[in-house]
Amino acid sequence: MCYIVAMQIITSSDNPRVKYYASLHDRKTARKEGVVFLEGTRLCEDALSSGAIPAAAVSTEDMYGRVSSLCAGMCSVDVVSDSCFNRIASTVNPQGMAIVVKTPPRYRDIPFRGDGNDIYAVLENVQDPGNLGTIIRMADAFDFTAVIITSGTCDPYNEKVLRASMGSVWHIPLIAVRSMEEVFSFCKINNITTYAMHLKGDELKTGSLVLPAAYMIGNEGNGLSDYAASGCSCLLKIPMPGRAESLNAASAASIIGFCLSSSRK
Repeated sequence: MCYIVAMQIITSSDNPRVKYYASLHDRKTARKEGVVFLEGTRLCEDALSSGAIPAAAVSTEDMYGRVSSLCAGMCSVDVVSDSCFNRIASTVNPQGMAIVVKTPPRYRDIPFRGDGNDIYAVLENVQDPGNLGTIIRMADAFDFTAVIITSGTCDPYNEKVLRASMGSVWHIPLIAVRSMEEVFSFCKINNITTYAMHLKGDELKTGSLVLPAAYMIGNEGNGLSDYAASGCSCLLKIPMPGRAESLNAASAASIIGFCLSSSRK
């Protein structure tokens, strides 16, 4: 005789598991737990295919099969009603899938390939999550060695950063440093040319940059600190014949990223 076991579906928004998942939207709470909350099929699939380790998962009844298959028995899957998932979700049209993954381990040292083609994006006090996510995605696209993030920059596992990066946060090393001094010391030891945008800089030209290189990207409103700008090997400016006075951080970083990548041997 075959017995069918009914799936237990959580229907109360006061359920402790629902409250737990909803609480992880607060990055302070998530950091204390040592986890990252991911919502939506693209983010979940990219993270798991890149080796992220699921600690928990939640889905609507319709998405249960897909979520349980993705997690492959590595964690339990809580099934909730659509109304409960709407409380858990932060998106306007939730897809009924979310996972909690362990925060990736921090690199203790800045990686260095040593083949003469290393490129780094160095972010100083970049505050906009969209900019940060886009820069990480750009660095991944152009095969940068790493993205180096100072303590003043926004959390790379912020949900808006995750969405803007389109999964690239799982593909490229993200290095957290306390100060720009660490970066300049590393660059000096490894003979890495450091570049920064500056109104008094030389005009950027494709193929004219020297590798290995680290490119400094500053705060959206105030730019780089005087210390960071003065410590760089070369100051650059992007020629803009149009009427716009400036580009945002992500746009400028993408132009530099392409030029640096084009300078590889």
